[in-house]
Amino acid sequence: MGVTAAFPAGFFLGLSLIAAIGAQNAFVLRQGLLRQYVAVVCFVCALSDAVLIVAGVAGFGALVTAAPWIATVMTLAGCAFLTVYGVRSSIAAFTGSQGLDPARVGKASLKRTLLACLAFTWLNPHVYLDTVVFLGSVSTGYGDRRFVFAAGAMAASFMFFFALGYGARFLAPLFARPVAWRVLDFLIGCIVLALALKLALDLW
Repeated sequence: MGVTAAFPAGFFLGLSLIAAIGAQNAFVLRQGLLRQYVAVVCFVCALSDAVLIVAGVAGFGALVTAAPWIATVMTLAGCAFLTVYGVRSSIAAFTGSQGLDPARVGKASLKRTLLACLAFTWLNPHVYLDTVVFLGSVSTGYGDRRFVFAAGAMAASFMFFFALGYGARFLAPLFARPVAWRVLDFLIGCIVLALALKLALDLW
């Protein structure tokens, strides 16, 4: 298959996988609304995806399949992290009383934000299934054009995260209302806790 077929195939497949509502996307959306470290968060998320996609295309998916204990360890760590974060978001949904005002909202440190961003990406075993295993497997069908396919998937990741992070500011007027912000915290809590539960069930 030629470059003209491999790149768009990777782009649209990658976009279809990453666009699903999840904990990572909810975190990026929240940072975009707060306008805190948006460029850094988007770049870290997209770069992490790029690293995993390249790993999958290079054949590391076989390693993950051959060493299932890696997935088990990541699942346990991810479940613990998502549970704590989900509980905090749920509590904030019922105790928060202010609308979105970036000037008044407490700003987390860059280190804390980066650690949370990395955790949402690297402690979610589903990310490995989507990028390393699934995209890696599909890329084999493109032969020597598989890295062009990977480039398409990476381009989709960068476009999506930056569009989500910077597009969130257009929702700022809505989230100036306390009830809207509390609803968002509640939804984030539900999404994160649901994912934590799913990860726990996967271990059985």
